[in-house]
Amino acid sequence: MVEIFLKTLPFFALIALGYQACRSGFFTAEAAAYLTKFVFYFALSAMLFRFSANLSLSEIFDWWFVAAYLWGCFIVYLIATAVALFRRLPIAEAAVEAQCAVIGNTGFLGVPMLVVLLGEAAAGPVLMVLAIDLVVFSTLIVILVTGSREGQVTYRTFRNVGLGLLKNPMIVSISLGLIWSSTGWAVPGPVNEFLAILGAAATPGALFAIGASLAGKSAERLSVAGWLSFCKLVLHPAAVAFAALWLFPVEPFAAAVMIAAASLPVAGNVFILAQHYGVAPQRVSASILVSTAISVLTVSAVIAWVAGMGGITVGS
Repeated sequence: MVEIFLKTLPFFALIALGYQACRSGFFTAEAAAYLTKFVFYFALSAMLFRFSANLSLSEIFDWWFVAAYLWGCFIVYLIATAVALFRRLPIAEAAVEAQCAVIGNTGFLGVPMLVVLLGEAAAGPVLMVLAIDLVVFSTLIVILVTGSREGQVTYRTFRNVGLGLLKNPMIVSISLGLIWSSTGWAVPGPVNEFLAILGAAATPGALFAIGASLAGKSAERLSVAGWLSFCKLVLHPAAVAFAALWLFPVEPFAAAVMIAAASLPVAGNVFILAQHYGVAPQRVSASILVSTAISVLTVSAVIAWVAGMGGITVGS
C-alpha cells in the first residue's frame, strides 16, 4: 500500500502545485483557463487520438465491460438520487448530486495516471469508461435537468445533447482514432511522433490544471459534500467491483482498470454543467474539492487492491 501511495503521490503533488500556484496569485484564473483549454483541445486530444488509433474497436469495446460498468454506476446513481429526493430536493438538484456520485475525473486524471501506473494496456478500458461517462451520463443529466424545468423532453433537448457530444474534443479524438484504426493503416512515423510529443504535455498539464481549478472552489455544505464524496470514492468503485468481478464475465485486467477508474474523484465537468444550468454549483464545487483531497489516499488503496488482485505490477 505504501509503495503504491508513493507511486501515486507525484500525480497528486502536481495537482497540489497547480492549486498553490493559483491560490497564491502567481498563476491567474485567466492563465489557468487557457492552460485548461490547451490541455482539453490539444494535448489530451492528441493523447486520446494516439491511443485509439493504435487500438482496434474490439480492444476498447466489450459488451460485458459496458454492462458491468453501467450496472455499478446506476446502482450508485439511484442511491444518490433516492437520498436527494428523501431530502425533498427537486429533480434537477437530485440529478446533479447523482452525477457527482458516479462521474470521476477520467479525462484529466484517469487517462494520464492509470496508463502510466497500470501500463498502456489500460488505455482501452479507460477510454471505454470515459466514453460511457461522456455519452450516457452527460446525456442523462441534460435530459433530467431540462425535462424537469420544461415539463417535457423535446427534440431540441436531444439536438443540443447531440451537438454537445459532436463538439467535445475527447469524443471527437477517440472517434477519429478508431476510424483511423479501422483502416488498418499504421500512423505515419512523423505524425505519431508529433502526437507523442504533444500528448506528453497532457499528464503534467492536466494535473496542474485540475489543481488550478480547485483553487477557485469553495468547501461549503461539507456534510453534503462528504456524502457525495463517499458515494464517489467508496460506493462507486465497490458497486463496479461487485458487477465486474461477480455479476458479469469481465476480463480480470479490464475489471481492475474499470474499478480503478471508478475510484477517481468527482470530475470538474460536473461543476461546469451545474454552473451552466444554475443548479447547486457550490455543492458540486465542495464535492470536487473534498473528494479530490481524500482521493490521495483512497485512489492509492483501490489501485493497490486491484493490482494485488490482478497480479499487476504498478508503474512498471
